[in-house]
Amino acid sequence: MKKTLTHLAALALTTALAAPALAQDAAWPIEPVHVYVGFPAGSSPDLLARIITEPLAERLGQPVVVENKPGAGGVIGIQQMLANADDGHAIGTSINGPLTTAARMMGDTGFDPQADIAPIALIATSPLVLAVSATAEAEDLAGFIELAKADPGAMAYGSVGQGSGAHLTAELFNSEAGIEMLHVPFTAYAEVTTSIMGGEIDAGFMAPSAALPHVEAGNMKMLGVTSAEPFGQIPDVPVIAGNAGMPDDFKAELWNAFIAPAGTDAAVIERLNTEINAILEDEEVQQKLLAMGWQAAGGSAEDLTQRIADDTAMWGAVIDRIEAQ
Repeated sequence: MKKTLTHLAALALTTALAAPALAQDAAWPIEPVHVYVGFPAGSSPDLLARIITEPLAERLGQPVVVENKPGAGGVIGIQQMLANADDGHAIGTSINGPLTTAARMMGDTGFDPQADIAPIALIATSPLVLAVSATAEAEDLAGFIELAKADPGAMAYGSVGQGSGAHLTAELFNSEAGIEMLHVPFTAYAEVTTSIMGGEIDAGFMAPSAALPHVEAGNMKMLGVTSAEPFGQIPDVPVIAGNAGMPDDFKAELWNAFIAPAGTDAAVIERLNTEINAILEDEEVQQKLLAMGWQAAGGSAEDLTQRIADDTAMWGAVIDRIEAQ
């Protein structure tokens, strides 16, 4: 009997000690969750965030408020998230640039992605396509590379500026294909596409959704896509990887992810990761993303941490080569 009473007392003590932690976990979130987005309302990163935050609010039982803080290619949004850090109630979304290349391209961003950011989950990825004029001599990727090799430096490609995703992707392509193309920077993708169609430049890497209307109008063609597998929005466009002598592991993708300030409670990160992954498994959500040119991703927080590290190393090597030229 005494042994039984002792056991019950120990069990009661254990339960009492666990109760505050359990209650704290169950109580989160206790107020609206604010999601900082470093781009204006109506932009692609903003729309992606809202596709997820609407069902996320229902699952969390609290409002999820999108805070648009545009500027510096998404860096301002992260700065604002960190300035308003509140355990689990101030999180953010980010494109890959601020977490992988911004420090190299811009200098001090005010935060260290490794020390100051807690990855939550990847939202979606988007490849780029190698786009050329519909009247271009090259009919496929092999033909394009052959023409570029025949006259090094004669072909030109456009991007929306030094350090942009299109610029770095083209330089990665140059290196892996063993070719040399001249970089012509523009201020907007509309200028890039107009210059490709008008024959002022030979090519450009751009989002499938940006190229597709011009392809359908008969003014442009896509020679390859930078994803590892065919992309759902343009399933007939061949992948560059393993094609025309390109490496089998060639891949260059834009991505968007949920993040939090470092130090956010691990249970909160896990809960958010679980809910976001569940939302991304919904077919309607997947179709909304695909219509915008994005493939639903998901995965663990650890997966996103590795993605940030891998892309930082890959693009860092590309920037090294650019700076050495």
